[in-house]
Amino acid sequence: MEALNYENFQYYTYADYVQWDDSWELIDGVAYAMAPAPYPKHQKVVANTWRELDKNLECSNKNCEIYLSPIDWKVNDSTIVQPDVVLFCEKTTHQYFSKTPPLVVEVLSKSTALKDVTTKMKLYEQEGVKFYIIIEPNTELSDVFELIDGKYELIKKCTKEDIYTFNISEECLTEVDFSSIF
Repeated sequence: MEALNYENFQYYTYADYVQWDDSWELIDGVAYAMAPAPYPKHQKVVANTWRELDKNLECSNKNCEIYLSPIDWKVNDSTIVQPDVVLFCEKTTHQYFSKTPPLVVEVLSKSTALKDVTTKMKLYEQEGVKFYIIIEPNTELSDVFELIDGKYELIKKCTKEDIYTFNISEECLTEVDFSSIF
């Protein structure tokens, strides 16, 4: 049996990405079509998470703001992702952010869950995202990961009874009351 011919795989860059219709992500040159519109519960959790993080954000850096998808984080020319909710601490004049955000939230859906807990988690870990929150809207559970010594560690498995404070830096923190997001 012959090995796969990897030269047949298409490799894309940001120049390709900006030409596409619909919603896509690009990770290491591989294009991922975003799923059809998410379920209303998914969108409600995304909006409520954004609201919680935004209303509780205390940062002396006025460039730190909470955004919700679609918003591009251009990691490099072959990787552009759109986290569901993200904290960026940079001022940009581009159509994307380029600095590593300190906090990223992904709300799982059937079509993106595997990518969120594998490919994107590995990407966020490699890029140095300090906090990664994975929210499962159907079970109403949330995993809070913190980057410690270059690896994600599960810090807390949150339920609707939990409130968690994210100490982003000495000058920046925010909080989520998980009862408010479901």
